[in-house]
Amino acid sequence: MENWITDFMEQYGYFGILLLIALENLFPPIPSEVILTFGGFMTTYTSLTPVGVIVTATLGSVIGAIILYYVGRLLGVERMERIVDKYGRVLRVKKEDIRKADAWFEKYGYWAVLLCRMIPLIRSLISLPAGMSHMRFVPFLLFTVLGTLAWNTILVMVGSAVGDNWHDIVAFMDVYSNIAYAIIAIVVVIVLVLYIRRARKF
Repeated sequence: MENWITDFMEQYGYFGILLLIALENLFPPIPSEVILTFGGFMTTYTSLTPVGVIVTATLGSVIGAIILYYVGRLLGVERMERIVDKYGRVLRVKKEDIRKADAWFEKYGYWAVLLCRMIPLIRSLISLPAGMSHMRFVPFLLFTVLGTLAWNTILVMVGSAVGDNWHDIVAFMDVYSNIAYAIIAIVVVIVLVLYIRRARKF
């Protein structure tokens, strides 16, 4: 996949970066680390500029985030509650759990959006619960832009600084991603265990 991404970027420049980053938000397996660091490297031997790559990548990320936000709005908490009503016993989830999660997101959602935009995998998916909880669009957009801009700027500038060694940064980011995935998996397991224990008490 990496070779295909770099070839596409070299062929289509800014448009290729925008399209790939937008797709990365919709399909997290596409690695933003490769797109951004290689985009930074491209500024050392093409007419692309660091500012242009950062702006283009941020625009692509925001487009992808907005799409997922509205997918979340279409789902909505009420629809999730209907799913829980139907499959809750199997999932060991209750309508009250959905409401609690929605209330938590209502309270801390903006900061969650900001911080999660810098965590692999979650950076894309965080837009779904934002939409489901009907987070106000303008603040959602603002925090999405801020978090995305920080992530994109760091990786593009690092890619530009290291030049031919951009692969080393991707390898480092792979380690960072694996650690993030491990933490996510642990949190999911803990949540599942707590749900199961609580379900057994009733």
